[in-house]
Amino acid sequence: MLFNSVEYIFAFLPASLLGFFLIASRFGQRAALAWLVAASLFFYGWWNPTYLTLIIAMIAINYGIATALQSPTGKDRDFRRRQAALAGVAINLLILGYFKYAGFALQNVNLLFDTGFSAGQIVLPLGISFFTFQMIAFLVDVQRGEYRERSFLRYCVFVLFFPQLIAGPIVHPREVLPQFRNRRIYQFSRQNLAVGTTIFAIGLFKKAVIADGIAPFANVVFDGAAAGAQPDFFEAWGGALAYTFQLYFDFSGYSDMAIGAARLFGIRLPLNFHSPYKALSIIDFWRRWHMTLSRFLRDYVYIGLGGARKGKARRYGNLFVTMLLGGLWHGAAWTFVAWGALHGFYLVVNHAWRYVRARLPVGPVGGAERLAGWLVTFLAVVVGWVLFRATSFESAVAILWGMAGGNGVALPAGIMARLGGLGPMLQEAGIAGRLGGGTQFISTWSWCLALAVLAFLAPNTQELLRRYRPALLDDRMERMGAGWLGALVWRPVPQWAFYSGALLLASLLALSRVSEFLYFQF
Repeated sequence: MLFNSVEYIFAFLPASLLGFFLIASRFGQRAALAWLVAASLFFYGWWNPTYLTLIIAMIAINYGIATALQSPTGKDRDFRRRQAALAGVAINLLILGYFKYAGFALQNVNLLFDTGFSAGQIVLPLGISFFTFQMIAFLVDVQRGEYRERSFLRYCVFVLFFPQLIAGPIVHPREVLPQFRNRRIYQFSRQNLAVGTTIFAIGLFKKAVIADGIAPFANVVFDGAAAGAQPDFFEAWGGALAYTFQLYFDFSGYSDMAIGAARLFGIRLPLNFHSPYKALSIIDFWRRWHMTLSRFLRDYVYIGLGGARKGKARRYGNLFVTMLLGGLWHGAAWTFVAWGALHGFYLVVNHAWRYVRARLPVGPVGGAERLAGWLVTFLAVVVGWVLFRATSFESAVAILWGMAGGNGVALPAGIMARLGGLGPMLQEAGIAGRLGGGTQFISTWSWCLALAVLAFLAPNTQELLRRYRPALLDDRMERMGAGWLGALVWRPVPQWAFYSGALLLASLLALSRVSEFLYFQF
């Protein structure tokens, strides 16, 4: 079931919310939690009931291992805990590996050794990458002694809570589980209803109107490149930027809808998206984009590899390997591996530059340097998204080559004709005219410019509703001030209710072209 579907908005979400509070008031907290688990299983099974068996089996296995981790006895207690945790992590990774990477691995074996192995038709269970990592985080936290939880019902809620089940955020048990022990969440709150509905409406608008609205302009370029087309400079950049903003508002919209839906139940999920295109460096970008995945990779992969404890060379190697695995996590394709490797290279260069700059006889970072850092970061991210979106290296290279001007620079002839004396000057500079495509050109770049203003300059959802702490924030985000926002702060007043209603109405009118969230495929 999709967040941006009529069934979810008008049936499932209101019914699950109403049932939660009615059951809590009449039968108590445990019954309300049981209702929430049942609703979440229904939500997951809506897509394919067959995979309910898989997720229930994984919950049972992981809960059993976690229980064993919390009660070992004897002299070899620590050793047995480590062994049980390793076994649990291995089981989770094997299940994930089979569903997500078996076909990819066999395909490459067949290419290398000219064999004909086949894994058959494997359908990737929705959200398996997310709930598998969440189960691994639980096991590791319990093994480290950072959290204890013996209630099977609360463990089920931790894994299955439907606002974050399909595409994150990836949460730690200590962030969410204590909230389900708080009696206040079982009492209906008008403030939570207002805050949650507002965030959900903003997220739905980002997805249904903005992301889905610009998607065709990205698809036409990437699909054309996959079919053998060679886009010119403006076509390639238009397609790359269109996808850059499509992915931004698609993922930002999902993140808002997840946080908003959870807030309706009184639950605050961790922030997962914080204006990443405002980042001044790649390091800063990965503190803002898919924040809970970045945290997971840092805590359980990078630190597990040794982090920065074994010298700078090893640190840079660990960074690169971590991002390589992060790329592979996103998809079983060499383009994703290349995207992860590229961002690993970016991070190594960024850390090395910080090390060198700190030893140069220069002053503090100024405005010009900040602007240059932002521009370089954004362009580097756009280049990376081409690999992320392309279905093959050939199509990625075609678009990147076009972005570099390798396929020439051209404007639609209709536009050139309306430029007056500027047209011949552009032609002398090497910019050719081409037949057709004027409407496509204007629409693509109009969308990109409009969304650039929103992404670069507008306040994000967390800033608009900061007085009501809509999400769990890290220390850096907790210190976020009002800045230039001034009056752009949400309040539970009729004016903001009207704005939220208008966004919701526009989104509902756009639901005729319902599409999956891009991160659902991961």
